[in-house]
Amino acid sequence: MANDDQFKKVISHAKEYGYVFQSSEIYDGLSAVYDYAQNGVELKKNIRDYWWKAMVQMNDNIVGIDASIFMHPTTWKASGHVDAFSDPLIDNKDSKKRYRADVLVEDYCAKIEAKIEKEVKKAAKRFGDAFNKEEFVSTNGRVVGYQEKIDSILKRLGQSLEKEDLADVKALIEELEIACPVAGSRNWTDVKQFNLMFGTKLGASAETAMDLYLRPETAQGIFVNFLNVQKTGRMKIPFGIAQTGKAFRNEIVARQFIFRMREFEQMEMQFFIKPGTQKEWFEYWKETRLKWHKSLGLGDENYRFHDHEKLAHYADAATDIEFKFPFGFKELEGIHSRTDFDLKQHEEFSGKKLQYFDHEDKANYTPYVLETSIGLDRMFLAVFSNALVEEELENNTTRTVLKLPAVLAPNKAAILPLVKKDGLPEIAKQIVEDLKWDFNVTYDEKDAVGRRYRRQDANGTPFCITVDHDTLEDNSVTIRHRDTMEQKRVKIEDLKEIIKAEVDVKHWLKKMK
Repeated sequence: MANDDQFKKVISHAKEYGYVFQSSEIYDGLSAVYDYAQNGVELKKNIRDYWWKAMVQMNDNIVGIDASIFMHPTTWKASGHVDAFSDPLIDNKDSKKRYRADVLVEDYCAKIEAKIEKEVKKAAKRFGDAFNKEEFVSTNGRVVGYQEKIDSILKRLGQSLEKEDLADVKALIEELEIACPVAGSRNWTDVKQFNLMFGTKLGASAETAMDLYLRPETAQGIFVNFLNVQKTGRMKIPFGIAQTGKAFRNEIVARQFIFRMREFEQMEMQFFIKPGTQKEWFEYWKETRLKWHKSLGLGDENYRFHDHEKLAHYADAATDIEFKFPFGFKELEGIHSRTDFDLKQHEEFSGKKLQYFDHEDKANYTPYVLETSIGLDRMFLAVFSNALVEEELENNTTRTVLKLPAVLAPNKAAILPLVKKDGLPEIAKQIVEDLKWDFNVTYDEKDAVGRRYRRQDANGTPFCITVDHDTLEDNSVTIRHRDTMEQKRVKIEDLKEIIKAEVDVKHWLKKMK
């Protein structure tokens, strides 16, 4: 299936099976704003919980907070967002469409990457089991040339953005002969910066109201609470503060479904460390976060690190964990070594000391910060798009199945009476009552049992439990596994342990060890 077709299928499936709806759809919706539906809200919560358990519950030196969305406006002056939180935008004069200039260039490089992937697939088919991908991509002349071109383009883009040389960004777009995706025109305006923060007001009247911003990131709520948490929690460096929550950005070029939205949710952790130790902690968190991602079994080949060519002026290292979405490798999580910039800025603008007294060294210092930041909505899309597959079955039919990691699935089991009579629904409903104390389960009695299996496959439910007439005699049921379609006869009293063995968070997170 072509990638564009697969992505359209992802969007359609998300709506049809109650995962994601367009916000305010009856009023024709809002661009790049979405609602999580009955299944989507459960999947999203489960992803958030999976992150929280790994990040906070399993680490003795990391605690959580929930900072407010509204913050004093000086916060954003100190953080640099008022003066420098912007995207480079370019307009096409013929189509009147606006684009992020850097994304146009990145998309151009993605097309070259697609050529590399095509060469790799051809070679893999030609050489079969003897194929060595790593050796091929490093020695094949055509592939090496493609990769060198990508590296050269992205390096120049990064350097131009770092120097704020927007004229060179436009020159690069023109040299690459990048055309408007809508009109096919190369008639571009100059590149301009556009601030992404949403403004609002706080106060009883227009005359006395204070100008505020909806927070564009959750991290600043952690920095301004650094001393509060450190003192009340008696935290010793190194320690971390984590939080999840909504952030808001006025994305002019919002696109790709829930990948880039105006209202989104972040899962961030700021790790406070002794100056001079940032390199080892950077490597530690790179490795640890990649292990977390891989523990979900989405395919090791779907992840890669992308080191930043353009570093923020305060950072001394930055990398992204990229995931292979239907539209190519894109950023999923960022790991950044932020030095002491944030605490020093808030110290300067607030006039309050934000330092740590190290009892071992008998000295005060401003801690350095190692950040891990992941978009919850992007993680949702990564999991959902990876899970959606069409399978050819032995009887020449196909089934659509959403192979969500069982630990994240909205419903863990569907309880199905074979028929709606003879006391079978009563037994099925009693199983629901027993299991729902420990798991999200659902009851389904409509249609033939085969159709119900297919419906639960498409919903992503890991188990179907069928109550039949033999249940009346032996107190056993048939349990069917979503991924293998294997069916087994088991005792009703064993159901809880069977399901728990597959969906328990401990079972999944232990893969990180």
